[in-house]
Amino acid sequence: MTGNLAPLLAFGAHPDDIEFGCGGVIARETRAGRSAYLAVCSKGEAASHGTPEKRNAEAEKGAGLLGAKLEFVCLDGDARLEDCAAHRFALATVIRRVRPGIVLAPTLEQNQHPDHYRLGQMVRDAARLARYGGITELRDLQPHAIQHLLFYAITPGSEPAGLPELLVDISNPQVLAAWTEALKSHASQAASRNYVELYVTRARLNGLRAGVGHAIALYPNDPLVLDSLAQLGQSARTF
Repeated sequence: MTGNLAPLLAFGAHPDDIEFGCGGVIARETRAGRSAYLAVCSKGEAASHGTPEKRNAEAEKGAGLLGAKLEFVCLDGDARLEDCAAHRFALATVIRRVRPGIVLAPTLEQNQHPDHYRLGQMVRDAARLARYGGITELRDLQPHAIQHLLFYAITPGSEPAGLPELLVDISNPQVLAAWTEALKSHASQAASRNYVELYVTRARLNGLRAGVGHAIALYPNDPLVLDSLAQLGQSARTF
């Protein structure tokens, strides 16, 4: 933990999901002094481009550029992820070990890679299980309650219609440059699509809606509670 900022923990189903979906947010937080941890739950074995070894190396490079630590959590493998109690306990174990204040996970929308929404569901459940003191499989680590679960949308089709948006301004040149380089680190995936341009342009469109340079949308799982209206930041309505 750095200062009063509890760590940020982001879960991704594949080696590039976190960078693509919320990498700019992670770069923004680490440059503000928050520790960040990335938990990737497959090695990209089913990808059309890039070997698992290549994709793992790309993920290591991307995490370093974002200023985050990376670990792989072995579950079922790419395109084989199933929602089960053992996996929820494994994810809850990561949460108890890292003890984050904020957890990021893929949205629950089903119009995306099935690993994405299944992982989002399990992270949501694991964040709750991590609080419970009587679970035998978790007894080696102290219970931990996170402050916020926020979902990120890896693709436009995975943006949830029923949840409010929380737009994070990533316009700072150092933040934007770090995120862009982290996107470029996944060069194997650029064989099928220009993902760097796609995601930076998407962030630019979010920024235009909010009157800033670039922004990434997150979706709170629960209502946000403020101690005071003074905690409210900038609103897109002022643009």
